[in-house]
Amino acid sequence: MDENEWLAERFEEHRSRLRAVAYRMLGSIDDADDAVQDTWLRISRAGADDVENLGGWMTTIVARVCLNKIRARKVRREESLVVHLPDPVISLEGTDQPEEEALLADSVGLALQVVLDTMRPAERLAFVLHDVFELPFDEIAPMVGRSADAARQLASRGRRRVKAAEIVAPDPDPRRQREVVDAFFLAARSGDFDSLVAVLDPDVVLREDFGPKHPKLSVVTRGAVAAARHALGGGAIPAAVVIPVLVNGTAGALITVRGRPFAIMGFTVAGRRIVEIDVIVDAERVGRIAARVLSGM
Repeated sequence: MDENEWLAERFEEHRSRLRAVAYRMLGSIDDADDAVQDTWLRISRAGADDVENLGGWMTTIVARVCLNKIRARKVRREESLVVHLPDPVISLEGTDQPEEEALLADSVGLALQVVLDTMRPAERLAFVLHDVFELPFDEIAPMVGRSADAARQLASRGRRRVKAAEIVAPDPDPRRQREVVDAFFLAARSGDFDSLVAVLDPDVVLREDFGPKHPKLSVVTRGAVAAARHALGGGAIPAAVVIPVLVNGTAGALITVRGRPFAIMGFTVAGRRIVEIDVIVDAERVGRIAARVLSGM
């Protein structure tokens, strides 16, 4: 086995972890895969003759690649969108999805990704690498061009953002989650306002991302009554089909219309009520994300 083959095998051993780091950093599977591929190109060109800690070295490279990508896109996103939801990881219920499970290890549904997306690039990197992947600050510091103490402060700021967001841990029982989500769709389809309000937490948050072409439709609605009115106000789509899926590990739905992906809905269920609803209605993004699920049906 020559050096390139040996290095390729070592890279494959670390691919799942590198992909998970990239997903937390970029909030998109496709962007994460691009970052991992870019990382391999850099690693294969550099070689690893003098590297003692291969895993740490590879993590450093993928983190720097992601940091550059975030910095490049940050201005564009802030100028174009008021509400932006990261790309969720979706999978069919009851199927073995080891790649998706690796991506979502240590995560708290889509809620954590939403908060991560509000962080400054260096802050996000420090928080993700330390609090999620347990890298020491002396390894994180060179990536952000700061001292270890400064990197610690960056992670601390990120931690405060997560704490301030009051992320609710979802019900650990998938069946209870699905029962509540099914009740939501039943009430919405039948136009039963009271039943819809009853299944929503009084402080529920509904986020809708219609993409850059329809920024005025991308809004955040708070409160059970307002969210129920908003859900019913859109009107039912007769040809719509609700496909139960997992969205970042929790009960969700892929909505298709005449066989085409239309929307992705993620739910956070706690205490038998829905506390958060995240909706992506962007034909290009939804089609791209849903392709992984639809191809397996």
